[in-house]
Amino acid sequence: MEYIKLDIKKAEQFLKAGAVAGFESKVKAAQEALENGTCEGSDFLGWLHLPSETTEDFLDEVQSVANTLREKCEVVVVAGIGGSYLGARAVIEALGNSFAWLVNDKKNPTILFAGNNIGEDYLFELTEYLKDKKFGVINISKSGTTTETALAFRLLKKQCENQRGKAEAKDVIVAVTDAKKGAARTCADKEGYKSFVIPDNVGGRFSVLTPVGLLPIAIAGFDIKAIVKGAQDMEKATGKDVAFADNIAAQYAATRQALYTQADKKIEIIANFQPKLHFMAEWWKQLYGESEGKNNKGIFPAACDFTTDLHSMGQWIQEGERSIFETVLSVENTNHHVEFPSDDENLDGLNFLAGKRVDEVNKMAELGTQLAHVDGGVPNIRISIPKLNEYYLGQLIYFFEVACGISGLLEEVNPFNQPGVEAYKKNMFALLNKPGYEAESKAIQERLAQ
Repeated sequence: MEYIKLDIKKAEQFLKAGAVAGFESKVKAAQEALENGTCEGSDFLGWLHLPSETTEDFLDEVQSVANTLREKCEVVVVAGIGGSYLGARAVIEALGNSFAWLVNDKKNPTILFAGNNIGEDYLFELTEYLKDKKFGVINISKSGTTTETALAFRLLKKQCENQRGKAEAKDVIVAVTDAKKGAARTCADKEGYKSFVIPDNVGGRFSVLTPVGLLPIAIAGFDIKAIVKGAQDMEKATGKDVAFADNIAAQYAATRQALYTQADKKIEIIANFQPKLHFMAEWWKQLYGESEGKNNKGIFPAACDFTTDLHSMGQWIQEGERSIFETVLSVENTNHHVEFPSDDENLDGLNFLAGKRVDEVNKMAELGTQLAHVDGGVPNIRISIPKLNEYYLGQLIYFFEVACGISGLLEEVNPFNQPGVEAYKKNMFALLNKPGYEAESKAIQERLAQ
């Protein structure tokens, strides 16, 4: 099997000679700190060796529960927010039929997502859609009290029980939650739901290789053993004993930090020329934004879908403020073959493309964009993925995770906490007069009255 590849040459040309190599000792120190658990956030390093510690028996258990929901459900709704849904959605969207929701696929349940917003219209439309469907629910939350997810789950639980009866609903509602505590754990134990544990030492954004991601992916019909195998192989390829020059995670982390600290590049745009990778970029945004954006520091993670966004963001990227660099996800081989046809009248002037594959045109658009952006002053990193399948997505997920851990430590922040996320929740609870927030509610009301 091949590996995903990293090309940093078109980023290094914006740096002084040896700038990336100059991070080698710091990278090694970061890797040692991760391996030895001596870094900040060491209580949340369970993801580091999660691939190699995942057993066949455990994956068989996940697959068995997935098979039950596949047999009993037309639709499965994943209730979760942030890392509790983005990883699963990224893989399902990357591997699935882009028009699956129209195809009426009898083999695989439709996977829908809720609990990631507080949109009343969204929830109304979802519950209306489910009225004549045999549906199940995966409730993903460590605490069970995350507002967005808990709200959606309460609605879905009640609807599922009303439509299928409480006894049958029990077999199609699954909890992925804390081992011992929290509202979701209490509910699962009381109702008798099948449940899986989110390990205490794995944060949400690093949890895609736990049942958080693996269960929905298996229900969608994809090979979770191949995903884990890809991650296992990437774990070996990016370990602390791998030479710096050969370790693509170390190289990516060092290049990002060199561009940030030495070339004043504050924004990283992850771009893809494969629309199926849209949600992989969304998962990446959370992984890096929540891990690095602390202490008034951090590269801002943004995402674009090319060539689509070249017709909206292309002008800014080409000639706007030179505070950006790009990381391009490039898929080397597509899963299907489509050729441009010839047309006798040639009114669109495209007969010069007749007989060419669509992907050949896309690849030339990718290369042309890279050359134009580099000429316009945008450093460019390229990550090549041999093919969109479970094995290579497993590699990509683990690659980004370990590179994120290294990069955050190079930045001298704790990559594994997210204290800033609590600020909006505190204000929201106070405004909603949640019990226990009386003092905060009074303070906010006084503030608003000024």
